[in-house]
Amino acid sequence: MNTASSSSSWLSPLPGRQAKQKLLAFASLIALVLVFTALKPDAFMTQDNVIGILQSTTVIGVLAVASTFIIITSGIDLSVGVLMTFCAVMAGVFLVNWHLPLLLGLPCAIGVGCLCGMTSGLAITKLKVPPFIATLGMMMMLKGASLIITGTRPIYFNDVDGFEQIALGSLIGEVIPALPIPNGVLILFVVACFSAVVLNKTALGRYTFALGSNEEAVRLSGVNVDRWKVIVYAFSGGICGVSGLLIASRLNSAQPALGQGYELDAIAAVVIGGTSLSGGVGTILGTIIGAFIMSVLINGLRIMSVAQEWQMVLTGLIIILAVYTDNIHRNKK
Repeated sequence: MNTASSSSSWLSPLPGRQAKQKLLAFASLIALVLVFTALKPDAFMTQDNVIGILQSTTVIGVLAVASTFIIITSGIDLSVGVLMTFCAVMAGVFLVNWHLPLLLGLPCAIGVGCLCGMTSGLAITKLKVPPFIATLGMMMMLKGASLIITGTRPIYFNDVDGFEQIALGSLIGEVIPALPIPNGVLILFVVACFSAVVLNKTALGRYTFALGSNEEAVRLSGVNVDRWKVIVYAFSGGICGVSGLLIASRLNSAQPALGQGYELDAIAAVVIGGTSLSGGVGTILGTIIGAFIMSVLINGLRIMSVAQEWQMVLTGLIIILAVYTDNIHRNKK
């Protein structure tokens, strides 16, 4: 078997198709902004509302980046939202209950995310449990664990100096007072840039695409498929840990009942951004655009006083349309 030729077929990123999808997603984002600006000019494009959109995008954007790696491998992770909450709870345990210093407690919380992601990966690879079921089970376990650890009560970070500044502080605002962009937004873009480099320039990224394109061909070429799949899930879990720190900092507390439902918004952002649910295709930039589309849409609907249940209906329709569009592209290919 010619491994070189095989690897080129695994890793084909379909650049033309991806460029078109990202352009279409970006055009959709601009169109949404223009529509809501025209409908609510005195409320939508205010500085406070724009900052609110940026803040709401940070958590869902980081979760969507984590989901991108999993979906590119043709997998699915239903536990990302609850894993985010569990990492926030563990940050509370490390920083509030155990009084660890901030610079030690934060990496520990992210490490918990890696460990949980690795556990999901092992269940999928070693126990041969389908990703949907494995991550569904992990979601239920982590939800229960969060409630047990906290006794169903929030953990507050009032006595942890500097924790609130992780998401709500503004390094840019200190330099340029006219641009009070929250630190959470900077963290989102740092995570996105780092993940893009990993996805496009490292062995982990190459095997992420390879697993989604043709896992059996990768296995036949002698690659340890199980090991790389576990690494992908662990890496994704670590990113979920970052989102847990962001949401805990934003709320200044770890809310153990929070998290379920975030996975749907994350998956929607990933699919809207052009990542194929069949695997092998996806970009971090497209995912970030998709996350902003979700945030702008939800924010605009709230400003127009659209009921939350209708917001959920529209989100579901968007997911269905995005998947339908992806199916059309794959059939043409």
